[in-house]
Amino acid sequence: MTGVYERALGSEAEDLHPKVRQRYSIGPEDGFATVGRGEMDIRRGVQFLPVLYAMPTRNLLFPESGDDVPFSVTTVAYRDEAGHEVMTTRREFEFESTRRRFDSLTVWDADAGRLLDFLGLGGHIVSELHPRVEDGALVVEGGRQWLRVRGRYLPMPGPLAATVEVRDRYEETDESYHVDAVVETVAGEVLSYRGAFTQEREPMDEVPADLRPTRGLWTLPPE
Repeated sequence: MTGVYERALGSEAEDLHPKVRQRYSIGPEDGFATVGRGEMDIRRGVQFLPVLYAMPTRNLLFPESGDDVPFSVTTVAYRDEAGHEVMTTRREFEFESTRRRFDSLTVWDADAGRLLDFLGLGGHIVSELHPRVEDGALVVEGGRQWLRVRGRYLPMPGPLAATVEVRDRYEETDESYHVDAVVETVAGEVLSYRGAFTQEREPMDEVPADLRPTRGLWTLPPE
């Protein structure tokens, strides 16, 4: 098994905690999905509520917040129509009155040796990803960002660009994965979530259409 994050990390992947490496080593030929279930504490910046209310229809960010929110994360790997090795991550949050999804398609750009994240349905927001290993944990930071409009990539204006950091680690004490994620702009925190989950594998010979949130990536952002 070799996943898109292992390709980006290279030999540094050997420094991941074995459970974290196993989680991110899922590849296109593996024939299974990983499904994690747990709870998250979620916060969001009040000043961004008007924007956040517009995003859920595209399976992007959302305006709700709360503690101990039931959470699941499904991960699958496959090759897309353009031949890229990709990984879909679908996060689902079960609030009392609604369910929210946050989808991303992580693409290994073999020609440029980089990771790209296409966010939400249709992947209209795109970010470079820069992974590294810290004390066995996978730490991922966002880099350059673009708006994807009809196959064209428009650089995200500075004031609108967000900084993203996700830390994914495994704790032996409770035998669970722990994740800390935060999205910020120069105006403050947009959304963050923190929590823990356990994970299982589920057979999946063919990746269904609803776990292929972005299609038609015949061209990728400029290097």
